Amino acid sequence: MIREMQEKLGREIDQLSHELNILLPQAIAQAVELGDLRENSEYKAALERQQFVQARLGQLHQRLNQLSQLANTEAPTDKVGLGSRVTVLDLDTNDTDVYMVVLAEMMDIDDGHISLASPLGRALGGKKVGEEVSLRLPMANRRLRITDLVTVHQSDNAEPRPGTGEKVAKGNGKR
Repeated sequence: MIREMQEKLGREIDQLSHELNILLPQAIAQAVELGDLRENSEYKAALERQQFVQARLGQLHQRLNQLSQLANTEAPTDKVGLGSRVTVLDLDTNDTDVYMVVLAEMMDIDDGHISLASPLGRALGGKKVGEEVSLRLPMANRRLRITDLVTVHQSDNAEPRPGTGEKVAKGNGKR
């Protein structure tokens, strides 16, 4: 899971680096050719974009560094955290859902990707298999029980499930 997040961040870094080093200098040069820079909206827009891209690259490099540190830490193998795949049972509807805990930038609830900053992520963060959580949402309250957990370290040591590409954790048998 960490590798997937690192790869996604790496792709965005590559795209923004190309824009910063190739496309934006060209846009700035073209805007300069238009004349007076004090009233040149193209020039101002290119400079603003350049500042944004530089700031975003800084954020992405910081996130990449955090992921590298996470990969080298001894995170608990029995609690929900970044990189975990957690299965929950809705105690009211008996529906089962599987979520991946990802960085905020990668959050996509439709794909089951939640961040620890989301309401669901905050409720599940630090919890273990068998624990129940209450989630207060604007339209309803949900009661969930964690039924399965694959942490980041188990996930990164996982083997592909034949025919699916899905990874199955190896190891301690605890979940």
